[in-house]
Amino acid sequence: MLSLYETPVRSRLMLGTARYPSPAVLAAAARAGGVEVVTVALRRESAGERAGQAFWSFIRELGVRVLPNTAGCHSVKEAVTTAHMAREVFGTPWIKLEVIGEDDTLQPDVFGLVEAARTLCAEGFAVFPYTTEDLVVAERLLAAGCRVLMPWGAPIGSGRGLNNLFGLKTLRAHFPEVPLIIDAGLGVPSHAAQALELGFDAVLINTAVAQARDPVQMAGAFARAVEAGLAARAAGPMEPRDLATPSTPVIGTAFRG
Repeated sequence: MLSLYETPVRSRLMLGTARYPSPAVLAAAARAGGVEVVTVALRRESAGERAGQAFWSFIRELGVRVLPNTAGCHSVKEAVTTAHMAREVFGTPWIKLEVIGEDDTLQPDVFGLVEAARTLCAEGFAVFPYTTEDLVVAERLLAAGCRVLMPWGAPIGSGRGLNNLFGLKTLRAHFPEVPLIIDAGLGVPSHAAQALELGFDAVLINTAVAQARDPVQMAGAFARAVEAGLAARAAGPMEPRDLATPSTPVIGTAFRG
């Protein structure tokens, strides 16, 4: 079972809560995916039509653990302030930390991310940093006090899957004991299965489910893909080969001259 800051989590699928057609569809998708953790963008929901306590109360009623996030923050000060608000609203020290540095790709500002993580960890937050696959940044985040990392697969909402397989494999190999959750860029269930096959511990999905023609069916498909990827990893996948290897041996078999 996956453990995140001493909290056991059975489901390896986490779900974002933005851009669903309705709260009812979101609730049905969460049930279909069997998710135990959902993220809520505090600033986005506060500014939107579903603002305030009504939507936050609905999230609590889903019976899942809430992972508030600092989406939309572009500075350390914004992110830290939003994290404090989230802890007060949701009563949890968990925070998905985002400090955006580039608007077109929504790539993290890794310098600000490390600074904000250091501040929040020192204040008792359980920080889940949205980061890149960069090994040096990962080292700095762990040194700052983070005990979970959330590297991106591709830019948020792009649906491109795992863009940098070499970098992600290297990250996994360098930190075998650290929970690693692929966050952002996954578009179809096969991307999630691939992430688990590579040894990542979980995936966080939002746009691929929320914007599907049938979000509920897609959430179920992602849940099954995550289970398949985890099982395949445990089973020990074969190593790729450059040449063909016959499935039926030819040595020692009779043949006609």
